[in-house]
This record gives sequence, structure tokens and C-alpha cells, in this order.
Amino acid sequence: MPDQKLRASGKRAVEFVEDIGLLIILAATLIAGAQEVWSMVGRSTVNLADLLLMFIYLEVVAMVHAYWQAGHLPVRMPLYIAMVALARHLMLDMTHLTEQKILAISGAIVLLGLAVLVVRYGHIRFPYEGSGHK
Repeated sequence: MPDQKLRASGKRAVEFVEDIGLLIILAATLIAGAQEVWSMVGRSTVNLADLLLMFIYLEVVAMVHAYWQAGHLPVRMPLYIAMVALARHLMLDMTHLTEQKILAISGAIVLLGLAVLVVRYGHIRFPYEGSGHK
């Protein structure tokens, strides 16, 4: 019986630490998003790189929400964020990148896209037993 109480206490402690971490990530993301909006307002201009950065922030918020809703993090979400981050990097630094680096970044985006397809196919074709994951 004491072992069960210890396990339950440990589980609650880990969940508390996860929630604190998620709150910190959420707060930092909201602050960064607000700073970006303020920067766009100050410049009186919005470009595609700004929009992609805002999309990254939105995906991080969605990731936190998904974790709180489901209790786990879908692996596809960080892959989406990585794809957008690489695309943003490609657009911002296009003039400073060599042809090889442009091809490497583009290839990385394609590989991440393929990884999303493989993960999605795996979840559909081989669903987790009894967990309701799809």
C-alpha cells in the first residue's frame, strides 16, 4: 500500500512539473508573439518571414493545448514546426546561403514532410491498442 501512495505522489509531482513547464512555454510564446506583432506595427510592414514566425508561435501554442488535452504530444506537431522554421530560414538567408546549403535545407524540408507522412500512415495503419489514438 505505501508503494502505491508513493507512485501516486510521484505521478502528481511529475504532472505538476509538466504543467509548470507548459505554462512557462506558453507564456514565453505569447510574449514572443506580442513582441513580433509590436515590431510589425512599429515597422508598419508585414512580410512573409514575419507571418511564418507567427505561424511557428501559433503551432507552439497549439502543441501546448494538444498536450493538455490529450496528455501526450503528437510527434507530427514538432515536425510541422521544424518544416516552417527551415522554410523561414531559407527565405531570410537566401542571399547568404550557398547552393549546397539551399539544397540541403530544401532536402531537410522534404525529409520532414516524408516523416510526417510515415508517422501519419503508421498511426492509421497500426493504431495504438486500446488508447483511442489515431
